[in-house]
Amino acid sequence: MSAQSNKRIVSWHAGPSRPRFTPPPGAVDAHCHVFGPMAQFPFSPKAKYLPEDAGPELLFALRDQLGFSRNVIVQASCHGTDNAATLNAIGKSNGTARGVAVVDPAIGEEELAALHEGGIRAVRFNFLKRLVDDAPKDRFLDVARRLPEGWHVVIYFEADILEELRPFMDAIPVPIVIDHMGRPDVTQGPDGADMKALRHLLDSRADIWFKATCPDRLDPVVEGGGGDPWDAFAQAVAPLVADYSARALWGTDWPHPNMEKAIPDDGHLVDMIPRIAPTGALQRKLLIDNPMRLYWPDELP
Repeated sequence: MSAQSNKRIVSWHAGPSRPRFTPPPGAVDAHCHVFGPMAQFPFSPKAKYLPEDAGPELLFALRDQLGFSRNVIVQASCHGTDNAATLNAIGKSNGTARGVAVVDPAIGEEELAALHEGGIRAVRFNFLKRLVDDAPKDRFLDVARRLPEGWHVVIYFEADILEELRPFMDAIPVPIVIDHMGRPDVTQGPDGADMKALRHLLDSRADIWFKATCPDRLDPVVEGGGGDPWDAFAQAVAPLVADYSARALWGTDWPHPNMEKAIPDDGHLVDMIPRIAPTGALQRKLLIDNPMRLYWPDELP
């Protein structure tokens, strides 16, 4: 049954708390999404979920409440390769948003140039089987070789296929950002097998970045532990951010696709920041310097 015939779902907190932590001026939420509005931007017939509308007005209101200045809007899988909703949100941001697109591998140079003009600065390759039906590595590589200057590739996968993806990543000729750290098992701790594999990947190339994101996904409630305040996530990720501080990004993941059964409080997500980046210098790198280098390099001093 397609998502279009299912009941629309809400996956975001209706009344998120105001965080105790105050982000530094100019902070960037470097991973968030928009959904619709469906009447204007229909969802893909191949979508695996059908969310309620979560448009730019809601996103920017949350950004202001949480104390951020900019957003990087990542194309949600429910919109497929039609990036109109993402471009619409960027266009309404007054220059405070940039984007990551999902594209048909057959996309031409003129279409890529139009995406760049609209504020897109990367393409995302998704390898989660529950979200996409096909992930053709050869065609993805062709796209990566034709990207506009200054773009990068964002890759979303689960930890158990990291080694399988290594030859593919090695062949990508532009910088890479790993979504949600490749979904490691944070309960293994900072020295667990998944974190060691991620560190090995980061050590293999100086232009591979990662998003220290989604404690709600990576440290969920399980029998005997887990869940908010996501202690296992904090303990596993803080050393990674410290050791690779120039390549770490952070984002809310709002409106939290497919998290309708365990919706996180966005204020609590922000309060994770000082737990994984405890000093002002680390916080500035995580929230300002690093995302600005990737998405607003023209505005750097």
